[in-house]
Order: sequence, then C-alpha cells, then structure tokens
Amino acid sequence: MARVACAVTAPILLADGLALMAMGLFSMGVTVPAALGFALGLLAWRWHPVKHWMAKAPWRQRAWRAGWVALGLWLASVAVFWGVILQQSRALHSEAGGIVAPAAIIVLGSGTPHGKPSPALRARLDKGRELAEQHPGAWVLVSGGVDFGETLSEGQVMGDYLRAQGLPAERILQEERSTSTELNLRYSLPLLEAQGLGLGAPVAVVTSDFHTVRALRIARRIGYTQAFTAAASTPLYLRYNAWLREYFAFASSWALGEV
Repeated sequence: MARVACAVTAPILLADGLALMAMGLFSMGVTVPAALGFALGLLAWRWHPVKHWMAKAPWRQRAWRAGWVALGLWLASVAVFWGVILQQSRALHSEAGGIVAPAAIIVLGSGTPHGKPSPALRARLDKGRELAEQHPGAWVLVSGGVDFGETLSEGQVMGDYLRAQGLPAERILQEERSTSTELNLRYSLPLLEAQGLGLGAPVAVVTSDFHTVRALRIARRIGYTQAFTAAASTPLYLRYNAWLREYFAFASSWALGEV
C-alpha cells in the first residue's frame, strides 16, 4: 500500500513543481513538493532494495517508521496552519468593509520572473488598481526590490504594469529596495512621509489572500496603526504551492520576531 501511495503521489508532486519552475517560479512552496515527489518516486522505484536494507537491523526499521511518522506530523501541521490562516484571513476580509477610505494603497511585491509580474503579483496589482479607482485621492505605492537573477526591481516592474493599465504616473510611488514583507513596509514609510502621511494614516496593504494575516501583523508591529489588508485572489493552479510557501514564511517571520 505504501509503495502504491508513493508511486501515485510522486509524479503529481514532481510535475507540479517542474511546471511552476519552468514558469520561473521558485519558492519553498514549489521546490519542497518537487523534492518530495522526487524522493517518493525514487523510493517507489527502489522499494525492494530498501526493504531488504531495513530487514538487516532493527534500528533501521525504527528509523523507517520514525521517518513516516515525522512526515505525517509535518503534513498535519501544514493542514492545521492552512485551516487557521483561512479562518483568520476570512475574518480580516469581513472586517475590511468598515474601514475608512485609504490615504495610500501599498501593493506588496511577489516575484517578477523574466521582468514580468508573476500571476500572484498581477492579481495584487489588479486589486490595487481597483482600489485606486474607488479612491482617486489615494497614493498607490508599489514595493519590491530586485529578484534573484533579475536586473529590474519589482517596484519598477509593478509601476510599469500599472502605468500600462492606465493608472496616472503621478499617483504612483515606487519603493525598489525591499526583499521581504517587513522591509516592504519599512522602506515604504519614508515615501509616505514625503507625501505628508505617517504611521497613523489609513493605509490599505494589498497582498494575496493567503498572505493577509502575516502582512497585517507585520504592519501593526512596525506601527501602522490604521493599516488594513485588501486580499487578491491566488490563481487556483498556484494556490496550494503559495499556501505552503506561506507556511515556511510564517515560521521564518516568527523566528525573526516579525509577527
């Protein structure tokens, strides 16, 4: 049964990871499933030699069982995390309707493979443009530094996208140094202050639905007292990879004291 499960699961995970990598998308949410799929496929292929190896010593059998238990516990922790984040993100979405009009709209970066917005980033930018149309007096601040292997900053690519979509250039502010959510929000502050806005100004933080909880916690920790989030939908074919990436990102933010 275990061998069959490995043989069935491995190609799905590996194909998912390789397809997204071919699109220029690299993150823990993509590489971890791909690596797991490769490992399970190798295990299914070499199943009998592995079983023979285990039979030679009791400690190997214990290690084998412990490995599967550890994998099961990790998958359970991912499932619990997804459930909590989904519940909290829905709560934030329901609360956002009563927030005052934003003085600024901060769109957080999310990858620009080949100098173009990633699918998740396009969704964020479209959401930001939608809010900008609803609130014509708000500044639109796009935030993101240079991707690995890229020459243009996310902020530049994002600004170019919004200008091409018809958003007036004079409304757009570009932050082009940040490499994390915390730095997105910290480095955006001087640009807001130059327009007479500070930590107490009402600010809409536009990000992907799975990212709203962590983004708001970081914003509040920095001191944005009237920040609220606006969620952009994650494309279905990216959703579970993105949520897995957020699992690792949330753990990293917790370890660094960002949330």
